[in-house]
Amino acid sequence: MARKAKAEKKNVAVIGLGRFGEAVALRLNDLGHEVVCIDESLDIVQHLADALPHVVQADSTDAEALRALGVNEVDYAVVAIGASLEGSVLSVLALQELGIAEIWAKASTRQHGLILERLGVSKVVYPEADMGKALAEQLCGA
Repeated sequence: MARKAKAEKKNVAVIGLGRFGEAVALRLNDLGHEVVCIDESLDIVQHLADALPHVVQADSTDAEALRALGVNEVDYAVVAIGASLEGSVLSVLALQELGIAEIWAKASTRQHGLILERLGVSKVVYPEADMGKALAEQLCGA
């Protein structure tokens, strides 16, 4: 029987460490990927310092701050900022300024998602809606 090929190790930046961003970062780390995690809150950074090897407090809307953290070298970036439309959009722009081609971003509303799409993010995710649909399909065997 053929063995499943092991996934290639990726370098990923996760920006915004609320419930969604934290879950993404922890799972990527568990899967063996190199993850740099960024949040503006020192409390959140300190809370996750033991669980994640590269977690820092920084302004994710500042391209030079991201460059100093090596974010310009990542394969993927996940913008998990949902509470601040401005922070989300400006973080995407900063990542684009660094030349990050593969950006996935969380949207909290349909309008937020449309803005992210028009900015050219690779994938817009709606965590609550996506999980709700998946759960409904699991319940009904769809």
